[in-house]
Amino acid sequence: MTSNAPAGTVIAIGGALKPDSDAVWQRLVDEAGGAGAPIAVFPTAAYEPERVAAQIVAALERCGARAEVVPVAPHLQGVDLQARLNDPALIARVAASRAVFFSGGAQEYIVDTLQPGGRATAMLDAVRAVFAAGGVIAGTSAGAAVLSRMMFRDAMDNLLVLKGLWRAGQEYDRGLDFLGPDLFIDQHFIRRGRIGRMLPAMRALGYRLGLGVDENAAVVIQGGRLEVVGGSGAVLVDLGEAASEPGLPAFNLRGARLSYLAAGDCHDLGSGLTTAAPRKLREPCIDPAAAGFAPGLKSERYFLDILGGGGLLDAMTQLLDGPAPEVRGLAYRANPRPGDPAPELGFEFRLHRDAGLRGWRSTTLGGDDWTVLGARLDVIPVRVANPLFTPLAALPRRVVESVLAGRGGPGENGDGNGQR
Repeated sequence: MTSNAPAGTVIAIGGALKPDSDAVWQRLVDEAGGAGAPIAVFPTAAYEPERVAAQIVAALERCGARAEVVPVAPHLQGVDLQARLNDPALIARVAASRAVFFSGGAQEYIVDTLQPGGRATAMLDAVRAVFAAGGVIAGTSAGAAVLSRMMFRDAMDNLLVLKGLWRAGQEYDRGLDFLGPDLFIDQHFIRRGRIGRMLPAMRALGYRLGLGVDENAAVVIQGGRLEVVGGSGAVLVDLGEAASEPGLPAFNLRGARLSYLAAGDCHDLGSGLTTAAPRKLREPCIDPAAAGFAPGLKSERYFLDILGGGGLLDAMTQLLDGPAPEVRGLAYRANPRPGDPAPELGFEFRLHRDAGLRGWRSTTLGGDDWTVLGARLDVIPVRVANPLFTPLAALPRRVVESVLAGRGGPGENGDGNGQR
């Protein structure tokens, strides 16, 4: 981050906060000034804005805030949206708030309402005034997506983005820009395998740093410092040393660096230094390069769906504390859809160690609680067979008998003669 970092605080929530996630709500209220802090709630992205706004207000007031709904949303019934956007009294109330909260839903509703055609409305100017005065801008899910300079607009299919579907105003758009030019935000990150869309997006948009916030977690961003809050974590993606091979006909990447941070972990964007939560520092550091390293995880798993729910984090922890120096997985479509471009195209994700990989594992919170720093990642385009496998009954009997007898079959090693 640059030295002229914004004055306010950004809180990006990955979505799907659980009922016991008061740590996130309380941190928001505390950053806004504590008990009695006025917070403006924008349900603009929501498909059911009244219900969603009521839930957010209840959560904030339970933590001591004085929350007020700003009734500016395309799905509000019987509301003159333009009149509300230009209502001087409503604009003044927003500007007088100490924090602004954007709900989840569809992020295009937020930018199309507050920033139509890329032009800021008076209501958005009021939100920016809160931030400029040192206030808090927060959002969950879609409300988190709009916080960076550029954002995903409608890119729900990770694999299609990997394959090159990338259009201005459709897959991506301008965000509200509360983070400056250096940091790109995504949400529902690990649960929905969104590393698959973040990497090509960052390359196309010129970002070095990306922050993927998972569900039931938040990242508090103050100047150049990040802190994770909540029950899950976030992935920091650094492409500062990454490169691509221009001769390959599909997206590819070598040398990306990934880190996973959980509750209480902090990272300085300027220095690149991460400080693990105190509870983890009471545990031994896991360093696969250290003499006498003994892996705590014994399995060697190949991830046939690396973009499946939780796959990326499982692969990162296996790399850190497992027996192998490389962990691999596939991103592909086993059942191609009609019209799917390049149905045979897939991508192998190769996570591998270098001297900078280290981390911690704690169980003090009741389960595995990881920090993983400095995993290396390559993404290689591959051709995937379709069908991926052949039913055993369809194979010649002699091949089946050979396999069951442990002798191997013709062409087992790709040389056509079955020799080892």
